[in-house]
Amino acid sequence: MTNCLFFGDSITYGEYDGILGGYVDDLKRYFHSKYYNENANEVNCFNLGIGGETTVGLLNRLENEIKARLSPDENLVFFFYGANDLAIKNNEEIVSLHDFKHHIETAINLTQNYTPHIFLISILPIASEIDGVVVASGKLRTTERIKLFNQQLKEIAYAHQIPYLDIYSVFESRKVELISKDNVHPNEKGYALISDLIKPILDKYL
Repeated sequence: MTNCLFFGDSITYGEYDGILGGYVDDLKRYFHSKYYNENANEVNCFNLGIGGETTVGLLNRLENEIKARLSPDENLVFFFYGANDLAIKNNEEIVSLHDFKHHIETAINLTQNYTPHIFLISILPIASEIDGVVVASGKLRTTERIKLFNQQLKEIAYAHQIPYLDIYSVFESRKVELISKDNVHPNEKGYALISDLIKPILDKYL
């Protein structure tokens, strides 16, 4: 039995997707179908996304969440953070790039006590309409900061020899098609694409 733990913010939670319920729910249905209908190995997908969460919140709950869901066989942990960390609110960084790096590396080090199978997922692009614009939540995001934080994630993954899933590059040229009307979250097509990009990783455990 393989347990897959997906930590993240509202994008992992699946906000604004009334069709699939988000990429984790889509993965859950896919692998449960494989298990029940094809006698495949059991692969469980746990949605541990919390809307608005940053890497500060992640560290507050990480070990308890992992301990509660450990499989006696294989465990995979995915981190999908940065969209809230990098935002500017009231002219202040919510989480600085330096602190973001420290938080992600701390999360990796803690998780390695339980499993070597750790994955970092890139931050998604935002729609051009809100690039550098303060939105209703009071947050301001820019493509420049997204690229900066993604480069940091990529460097962390390389340093720790763990996979980095560059979903940003897949989305970037298809933003109009894949991002919802709120200009931040994926739409159902976007969530389905994220799921499709992760499936080959998990298929190895069937």
